[in-house]
Amino acid sequence: MNDFIAIDVETANNEASSICAIGAVKVRGGVVTDSYYSLVKPEPEYYNYHCVRVHGITQKDTENSPTFDSVWRQISAWSEGLPMVAHNARFDRGCISAACRVYRLDMPGEFHDTLAAARAKVPRSMCGRHTLDALCDFFGINLYQHHNALSDAEACAKLAVILL
Repeated sequence: MNDFIAIDVETANNEASSICAIGAVKVRGGVVTDSYYSLVKPEPEYYNYHCVRVHGITQKDTENSPTFDSVWRQISAWSEGLPMVAHNARFDRGCISAACRVYRLDMPGEFHDTLAAARAKVPRSMCGRHTLDALCDFFGINLYQHHNALSDAEACAKLAVILL
């Protein structure tokens, strides 16, 4: 697969719809050509300690940010109908789907998973775990800020070029 959008979301709390950051990377011909990042005012709008501890985003960071519907419309136009890819797509697609339901928006169609591809192609004995950071270490991909949505999307894009 040479043309796709790698995408990653971070959530504010345990509600799937509570996206507080979204990063996306456009890949054309196997090369990263563009990227998109936005903080998002989550729905519902509260932050859980455990989520903040993972990604460091707080309510103060997103209080003046756009809501998901505005951000998703921009991403939908920008993505040109390309298939989506995420690492652990069940989580990212589930969050995007939940937020789309809240705002009554269309979900993307085709969605691929680098986690599933890694499980099928890379034995655990070689990489230890199939987490994004472990696979980046294994393949020599620079994951400069794990749990930053754009950094994770960029790493996922590079994994997808290798695995898909």
